[in-house]
Amino acid sequence: MTNMTCYHCGDDCGRDRVHFDDKDFCCHGCKTVYEIFTSHGLSTFYDIEAGAGTTPKEVRQKYDFLDNTEIVERLVEFNEEGVQVINLSIPSIHCSSCIWVLENLNKLHPSISNSQVNFPKKTLRVTYATEGFSLKGLVLMLSSIGYEPYISLEEFDKKDKRTDRSLIYKLGVAGFAFGNVMLLSFPEYFEVEEFWLEQYKPVFRWLMFAFSLPVVFYASRDYFVSAFKGIRTKLLNIDVPIALGILTLFLRSTVDIFFDLGSGFFDSLTGLVFFLLLGKYFQQRTYAFLSFERDYKSYFPIAVTKLERDKSEENVQIYKVKKGDKLLIRSSEIIPVDCILIKGTAEIDYSFVTGESHAVFKHSGEKLFAGGKQLSGPLEVEVLNSVSQSYLTQLWGNAVFSKDKTGAFQTLTDSIGKRFTAAVLTIATLSTGFWLYYDASMALNVFTAVLIIACPCAIALAAPFTLGNMLRIFGKHRFYLKNTNVIERLAKIDTAIFDKTGTLTTTQKDTIIYEGVELTREETTLLKTTLRASNHPLSRSLYGLLKSNEIMTLDEFEEHTGQGIQGKANERSIRIGSPSYVGQQGDGKAQGTSVYVSAGKDFKGKFIFKNSYRNGIHELFGALGKTMQLGILSGDNDGERNQLEKILPVKTQLLFDQKPEDKLNHIKRLQSEHRVLMVGDGLNDAGALAQSDVGIAVSEDINVFSPACDGILDATNLTQLSSFVTLSRKSIHVIKMSFVLSLCYNLVGLYFAVTGQLQPVIAAILMPLSSISIVLFTTVMTNLLGRKLSQPTKSVQW
Repeated sequence: MTNMTCYHCGDDCGRDRVHFDDKDFCCHGCKTVYEIFTSHGLSTFYDIEAGAGTTPKEVRQKYDFLDNTEIVERLVEFNEEGVQVINLSIPSIHCSSCIWVLENLNKLHPSISNSQVNFPKKTLRVTYATEGFSLKGLVLMLSSIGYEPYISLEEFDKKDKRTDRSLIYKLGVAGFAFGNVMLLSFPEYFEVEEFWLEQYKPVFRWLMFAFSLPVVFYASRDYFVSAFKGIRTKLLNIDVPIALGILTLFLRSTVDIFFDLGSGFFDSLTGLVFFLLLGKYFQQRTYAFLSFERDYKSYFPIAVTKLERDKSEENVQIYKVKKGDKLLIRSSEIIPVDCILIKGTAEIDYSFVTGESHAVFKHSGEKLFAGGKQLSGPLEVEVLNSVSQSYLTQLWGNAVFSKDKTGAFQTLTDSIGKRFTAAVLTIATLSTGFWLYYDASMALNVFTAVLIIACPCAIALAAPFTLGNMLRIFGKHRFYLKNTNVIERLAKIDTAIFDKTGTLTTTQKDTIIYEGVELTREETTLLKTTLRASNHPLSRSLYGLLKSNEIMTLDEFEEHTGQGIQGKANERSIRIGSPSYVGQQGDGKAQGTSVYVSAGKDFKGKFIFKNSYRNGIHELFGALGKTMQLGILSGDNDGERNQLEKILPVKTQLLFDQKPEDKLNHIKRLQSEHRVLMVGDGLNDAGALAQSDVGIAVSEDINVFSPACDGILDATNLTQLSSFVTLSRKSIHVIKMSFVLSLCYNLVGLYFAVTGQLQPVIAAILMPLSSISIVLFTTVMTNLLGRKLSQPTKSVQW
């Protein structure tokens, strides 16, 4: 049978394809979106990029909480005179076709007046009239065309947070002043005596002074504050000599123009501050759109369905849920509070919390913990604790989530800056003292020249430009770090700890093994037909595995939630599910997830679902094992110990059945002797990621569901982790080489400054030239290092 691809989304249509308008679709949802687009004049969507759509999801009552006006008020950015503006996160935005259709939403509904996409942040800003339309209507419309918004408790809480733009303003002020001061300096550069000498010299000089005032007292304020704090705590950081250099340039230049001794060094002053701020902006700007601070609020719903005594349903804010309330938890919803199951059979996925990849089945009267996801069927539960007192919230309340890793780590620049500052101040004092005794008229020039020539702007720029450029290179390979400090910490790592499920294993495919009596052709056909009628994840995986293309008509089909399924046809029956459901005793500790099969009254065997490990894992551990210790922390049982031991180096420590707090405490114990890297994927790893020196979250989708971390790594590039660590170490070498170059420049310059052979004006010209040379050197070197990442990694399928 020839495989057809869906005209809308490009996926394989399979056997359930829908044929409409001479085109094939994988489901009725994609066909409906096609009809919506073509009937509203949006068929150009398919001309921009073929198969670029996304399959719409059935949201049903998921967004009923948007009927609550109090919640809507908190979500919208503007709400006045019948017009609302909302900024929505749309994770499924992925190409130019998505942008085009989302910016033409006004063609789908007349109430929408404007819609704009921010592609890097994957957000959509919509302006719409509320008469005959609402936020709920907008969300449902977006979901119906395959662009379901991501609305979480985190989004609900962060509305009032504002972006800090102070650095942008300071950079703008410094750049404006630098450009104008350079322009005003041209007459003196070119010695335009006739034009300059008589009328405009004083005016131009005082204008340069005026332009320097906001640069010194506003744009460079942070350097003075940092230097003051350093001195107050008896720590000579890199900002002390920078602040001294800026202050010396300003005071000396002011004295020069006040007493008509010269035009000063305002051009060098403003240029120095501009380049320093540019390096800082380049560092902070890199990948600011990613969320590295996610907590449980990223996963929880804004509102839940509360069941009243008269059996009516009401959508209430999650924070208003209290002990004793009864809630309705629908299929695929997150359980937001600790509760007791009253009605329904719970099939709970606790992988976000415990790391255990297999579903847990609960019955009426049993306790359910917050953070679990109900996989099938609705549940009625009674609340035991409010959100603020739930197990998951208490887990997140651990002090480790509030600690600042940056503060505890001294950067390379600061460690060198401490020694550099002490040396510069000593040299300036001794040389000035010598000239005061030998020739007092030279003392001020020498003191000024030493401070200017030794201003560590080149050293201060080396780290931001080296590490900032490396952040950009890492980002091209889908490895996104929180800031440049992470690269410095990553370079010092000597121990790497990995989560198993979702990190080393992939959710994209399973390895399924059959153990038992071989099924007959008729039994295989009946088995596949029965699986075809079930929507359980294991049923779908097994259905895709069976090679028989024969399908029969079932006479009977039964699905018992949490137990299994049964199909009957032509007086034959087959059961698939748990051991007890098919009349078989379990075989002790499961070596993976097992699905048992019986035909009629005869037990046939079982299908064992084993984790499928990512390509190249063996090579990754081989490379990392050469330079650091390795370990595995898993919430699963040890059913795959043998498989892991084949992949991992001999001395790798393997720990199973680890709860979130166990992982956190293990990392803490290791840190007494080692610098620890933790690599995980789920909410259950968040404590360990936060505790570790560097925490990296592996994600199938970098924009959705990444726990709090220092870096986010695309799952497809996990095998390049050893290369990223190596490049981090080489980046530090580049910075050290830059420091050596800067030191050579300073030593030569200081010789001429101390001996009185270097005028301050020459020092002020050489200073920015050294900075530019350092920036060029670091950029070229990091780009050369980055080329190594372009080489494909050899991989082996396990």
